[in-house]
Amino acid sequence: MKSDEPSLARLMAMAQQGDRLAYHTLLMECRVWLKRYFARRVAPNHLEDLVQETLLALHRKLATYDPSRAFLPWLAAIARYRWVDQLRRVYRTSEIELEDEFIGSSDEPAIVARISLERLFAQLPSAQAQAIELVKIEGLSVAEASRACGQSESLIKVNIHRGLKKLTAMIERA
Repeated sequence: MKSDEPSLARLMAMAQQGDRLAYHTLLMECRVWLKRYFARRVAPNHLEDLVQETLLALHRKLATYDPSRAFLPWLAAIARYRWVDQLRRVYRTSEIELEDEFIGSSDEPAIVARISLERLFAQLPSAQAQAIELVKIEGLSVAEASRACGQSESLIKVNIHRGLKKLTAMIERA
């Protein structure tokens, strides 16, 4: 079976109508597609768990699929949300490990990190740096940051998105 859009959409429509064989085939094909999708995004030790979580999410969302729309973008959206959840879990675990590691240590790593961050922020437009600082570092809500710097809430969100994108590109180039 070829995992192309029309085939997967047809299998999904048949699965929604209760065809067990079509559902089983759909899951197998989605499994292959998801492994390729996640292969470049996660560490190999997280790949299988993430594929399974996404297949479970697909199962839970089975009734929400609209057969008149494309299947792969729908599956990709589910996969992306599972991937973001995975990243949050990994970073949360990393933060806890880092907090435990630095308890009772000097403030030197925090100072070095802050200096590095200031150098990166200097390369951003001031509105983007300020929005990132207020929301992502100081922990203000978007509404609070909007009031603090006089930018609209949507502009705060746009500045954060664009600023983080530029920071990511700078770090990747370095």
